[in-house]
Amino acid sequence: VPLAELSLMNKLIHTSLVESQQHVEILQRDPNSPLFSVKTFEELPLKKELLQGVYMMGFNRPSKIQEQALPLMLAYPPQNLIAQSQSGTGKTAAFVLAMLSRANASEKYPQCLCLAPTYELALQIGQVVRTIGKFCTDVKVNYAVRGNRVLKGTALEEQIIIGTPGTTLDWCFKQRVLDLAKISLFVLDEADIMIDMQGLSCQSIRIHRVLPKSCQVLLFSATYKEPVRAFAERIIPDPIVIKLREEELTLSNIRQYFMVCQGLDEQYRALCNLYGSFIIGQVMIFCQTRRLAVWLAGKMSQDGHQVAILTAELTVVQRASIIQRFREGKEKVLIATNVCARGIDVQQVTTVVNFGLPVDVDGGPDFETYLHRIGRAGRFGHRGIAFSVVQRDTVQLVHRIEEYFQTTIKQLDPYDMNELEKLAA
Repeated sequence: VPLAELSLMNKLIHTSLVESQQHVEILQRDPNSPLFSVKTFEELPLKKELLQGVYMMGFNRPSKIQEQALPLMLAYPPQNLIAQSQSGTGKTAAFVLAMLSRANASEKYPQCLCLAPTYELALQIGQVVRTIGKFCTDVKVNYAVRGNRVLKGTALEEQIIIGTPGTTLDWCFKQRVLDLAKISLFVLDEADIMIDMQGLSCQSIRIHRVLPKSCQVLLFSATYKEPVRAFAERIIPDPIVIKLREEELTLSNIRQYFMVCQGLDEQYRALCNLYGSFIIGQVMIFCQTRRLAVWLAGKMSQDGHQVAILTAELTVVQRASIIQRFREGKEKVLIATNVCARGIDVQQVTTVVNFGLPVDVDGGPDFETYLHRIGRAGRFGHRGIAFSVVQRDTVQLVHRIEEYFQTTIKQLDPYDMNELEKLAA
């Protein structure tokens, strides 16, 4: 799945903050820069209209990244900032608060510019602006995205522009409707995706070059590896860097088991025994192909189970809707191909089933996908359990996975109900 699609899906399903246990690191070059954290939104220099908007979003207190980043974003003189943090940690709300705070409603021209890698991500940021800025009625937003045409020489009156790099460049240099010399805050969101999508990073740099030297720059990225660091250094002079350490997927808190079956029908019976005796809450079941996922969903639905299915053929919005329904408990079983193996956090899930093991193009075990699949059962330090229901001719894949991860995957008899019930207890 493209990074931009995965990011949009996470934005759509994270209706509340993810409670992260990760440590926040701050790398500060200027010892005179303000560096303090807050525990409440009231400690920040926010207008009461913005506080109302924050509470409308359902935020009662700042997340870890917001505690450290918001005082820097709102400081005078303005501070340049790079923040690395995953979806769901409140970064979008943080830079939206900065834009709404910096925008002067009495001045009818663009003052804040936010770039996102895709049309859909730009609109999603706009949704957050509308929610948090609901009570800031004089601050307006416009979108420099495909399909939103403006006449050459039009005088834009909106204080906040959210756009994609290509259309924003057109608005600046072809249509001449956006005067970058008047921008006081520049936000570059999803920098890792900008780098991943050809041409976007160069377009972003061209836009940045025209901004005034006094313009505050805020850059956000889900990762902070070398390509992002190199890109950030070209754009931001002497920034403060805030890093929320990426959660490392680990097998240490996940118990792993496997069952050996003769064929597909026996695999299904083993899954039913497992589900009937062990799985009480919600479960994610992974299949290697869409065809297998559809077959399994049909069989389980016929047997009276509440089942949802997630495959790459669905649109991002459809996938997000299915995941949201699953999170709300409207379906107890989510059957997915590998589209859902990464980055999707459903905290209620403590059980994952591999209906067949993930394999690479050569037929060997796909170690990375296996890790991401069963990692859904052990998010945020929770203890989880993973079962692999395999056919006899693929047992060697189990042993190769054990060897690769230096872990133990215990064999279970799929028809020994006593053993399954002991495990459940």
